[in-house]
Amino acid sequence: MKEEHKESQESPKDEISEALKAGAKEAESKIESALKKIKANVTEDDPKPSPSLTLRKILCGDVLNTQMVRSQMGIFIIVVVFTIFYVAVRYQCQKDMIAITQLEEQLKDAKYKALSSTSALTERCRESHVLDLLKSDKDSVLHIADQPPYIINVPEE
Repeated sequence: MKEEHKESQESPKDEISEALKAGAKEAESKIESALKKIKANVTEDDPKPSPSLTLRKILCGDVLNTQMVRSQMGIFIIVVVFTIFYVAVRYQCQKDMIAITQLEEQLKDAKYKALSSTSALTERCRESHVLDLLKSDKDSVLHIADQPPYIINVPEE
């Protein structure tokens, strides 16, 4: 009985170990086939976009896949260069406009100064002002002419 019990105990153990070995081989083959399927499905490229372009795909960003970005890299670089150029030219233009405004203000100030000095000179050269200066200065031999000027006609030869 003990021998039967030993045999019955050994035989389930043997059966289990054999089943485990068979199951391990089976599981190993299943794992290998699953890995092959995964490797076949996995790629580093994004899937090709479908020919129908929808608003949802654009808003979700599905349009910007790796292949599209790589193929349009030259255009992206050109856009960046033009943007930098636009900003630089605009900055230079604003600096030039500020300089022009300052120069226009300086020109306006210079014109006002020239006008005021011309006005002062005109006032000082006015006949009435010169006569008042001559009257106030008694040392001067200059005086107002009592007779009108004569016109002398010289015959031409």
